[in-house]
Amino acid sequence: MLLSELIQRRDKIRDLMFKEGIDAALIATNVNLIYTYGQVVSGYLYLPLHAPARLFVKRPASLTGEHIHPIRKPEQLPELLAQCGLPLPTRLMLEGDELSFSEYQRLAACFPNAEVLPCGSRLIRQARSVKTLWEMETFRRSAQAHAAAYSVIPQLYQSGMSDVQLSIEVERAMRQQGCLGIFRVFGQSMEIFMGSVLSGDNAQEASPYDFALGGKGVDGSIPGGACGRTIAQGESVMVDMGGNFFGYMCDMSRVFSVGKLSQQAYDAHQCCLDIQEEVAVAAKPGISCESLYQLAIDRVTKAGFADCFMGTKQQAKFIGHGIGLEINEAPVLAPRIKQELEPGMVFALEPKIVVPGVGPVGIENSWAVTVDGVEKLTTAPEEIIDLLGD
Repeated sequence: MLLSELIQRRDKIRDLMFKEGIDAALIATNVNLIYTYGQVVSGYLYLPLHAPARLFVKRPASLTGEHIHPIRKPEQLPELLAQCGLPLPTRLMLEGDELSFSEYQRLAACFPNAEVLPCGSRLIRQARSVKTLWEMETFRRSAQAHAAAYSVIPQLYQSGMSDVQLSIEVERAMRQQGCLGIFRVFGQSMEIFMGSVLSGDNAQEASPYDFALGGKGVDGSIPGGACGRTIAQGESVMVDMGGNFFGYMCDMSRVFSVGKLSQQAYDAHQCCLDIQEEVAVAAKPGISCESLYQLAIDRVTKAGFADCFMGTKQQAKFIGHGIGLEINEAPVLAPRIKQELEPGMVFALEPKIVVPGVGPVGIENSWAVTVDGVEKLTTAPEEIIDLLGD
């Protein structure tokens, strides 16, 4: 990654720091280190308001270069900053929403004379919510690989397969296209492995995770997604795999069937496509997230599917979410979210309906906000594809 790209990102954070009177940031979490340094390291990136960033690294020890300094423990930071000719901060921000309590306390104690603020997560996520041109191009490349992996799904299914068996084959196809496998999620209690394959009434099972749809999972230690049930004739299958091909999380869901579904299922699927179209037309810079959510609710209510929109036993209260280095970034298309879309934002729009006795239908695509609308990034057939080929 070019240094100019990293400087652009750091300067976005500095602009937000300046507005809140913060003179330095200490960045220690993996995702934010990727954003500000370009890779995961064990260590700290110190970002002063008016001086070049410094990387203090424990591992890998092979990293060298200007503004890179070895460190064994955070207590060395004040001395090392002095050696770099940098003053100690007076107002320092840490990643309060991501560091453990003990790590936060330890880092704060290194600067006893500074006012230490926990707003680092909020400000850096705000900076990350508007993508650079380099990040936009990375999303486009990911979307192409994502679509290529999904194109082989009809050839992966064999009669009598369980949802787990199909999931394994889809995961393999994703890896063959270059998917990195790891699926980064913001939040201490948010977990997932690559994505989910939901079939039949398993899509009704509630999950503790804040996902659009749940699924029972195969074990209580990861209660979400495929559960090992055999996919039956007349059921739908929703594939929702995260497309992490270059560190950025593309998001796309497509629906398949084993034989023909009920007419209600096809009507519900069309309703989701109509919601996608209506939201995509309305989505422009300056429109609020809550107004886009309300468009979807009005449409699905009029169509008569409100009771099974975004779940049945437990309904998700959003229709979309920002994506980036993590799968759940800003903005969030949900009620009471007054944040407005800005050019450079990237979000996943996922109107989904669960039809009892049939399974999940609907759509999910990744979209980039442009100066006058939105650009669909994930392009793959959106109709329900019969895996039996009838």
